[in-house]
Amino acid sequence: MEPENDTQSLEFFLLGVSEDPELQPLLYGLFLSMYLLTVLGNLLIILATASDRRLHMPMYFFLSNLSLVDVCITSTTVPKMLLHIQSHSRAIGYQSCLTQMYFFLLFSVMDIFLLTVMAYDRFVAICHPLHYTAIMSPRLCVVLVLGSWMVSVSHAILQSLMVLRLSFCAHSEIPHFFCELNQVVHSACSDTFLNDLVIYLAAVFLACVPFACILYSYSKIVSSVRAMSTAQGRYKAFSTCASHLSVVSLFYGTLLGVYLSSAVTPNSHSTGTASVMYSVVTPMLNPFIYSLRNKDLKRALNKLLVVDSMKMPSVRRLNCG
Repeated sequence: MEPENDTQSLEFFLLGVSEDPELQPLLYGLFLSMYLLTVLGNLLIILATASDRRLHMPMYFFLSNLSLVDVCITSTTVPKMLLHIQSHSRAIGYQSCLTQMYFFLLFSVMDIFLLTVMAYDRFVAICHPLHYTAIMSPRLCVVLVLGSWMVSVSHAILQSLMVLRLSFCAHSEIPHFFCELNQVVHSACSDTFLNDLVIYLAAVFLACVPFACILYSYSKIVSSVRAMSTAQGRYKAFSTCASHLSVVSLFYGTLLGVYLSSAVTPNSHSTGTASVMYSVVTPMLNPFIYSLRNKDLKRALNKLLVVDSMKMPSVRRLNCG
């Protein structure tokens, strides 16, 4: 098949999670429900942390940013997938595919950096509690988040520019439900050695190094917790890390599963199905994990929901009057 140079007419075909027509209504309802839960849950986290002054702390500042990124990363992929199921069309234009790929890369790397920054925050809080306020100043928190955004944007731009140099065959099929970088690159008709090299180097520096930093932070946290004299102190210290540790385990566990499955069967539906876990399921579960295990956040959410429920009857009485 000859390479396609006219990017205006070039289209990719996303094969999705399943091509079985009988499963499409079920998949539509399932992904729509997960998307609505993700948006609602993460927006509640953002509103709760913003409305409760007792949550104006570095830990919850990073958490609200993580919730925002989770909403964005899900909104990058799921609405387009729902549109494809509803319209019975798998086609996505070249520009739309690259745009989706860019934003997914941006928010995925941002997710990794925020989890790493949150691990550092817990490390300082438990290992250096007397200096926590001085170290985790508002200025440092903003710098960490802005720096994460800058690196994430730079990486997404670099990978997008690397894809632009490739030539694609007409009607390329992607065994995925969105334009994932590896799948897009491997569907090219030109040489992809340089692209693969950049992808692997980026994976080392932007996924493996942050994960190593998280492991180092938790090794120090475990040492500090074990040195505490009272069981109550150990429980309190561990409880502040339990939610974050659960989210990190879920995110990296599913991410590792995706890339192991892609290494075994690079062009099968199993990769797209596995990627649902870290791109859709994990952002949906994050609000539940944090709200169920964090007493302060649970109290803020209850307060937010109670205030909203009290306002609704008064608004109705005013409208009736």
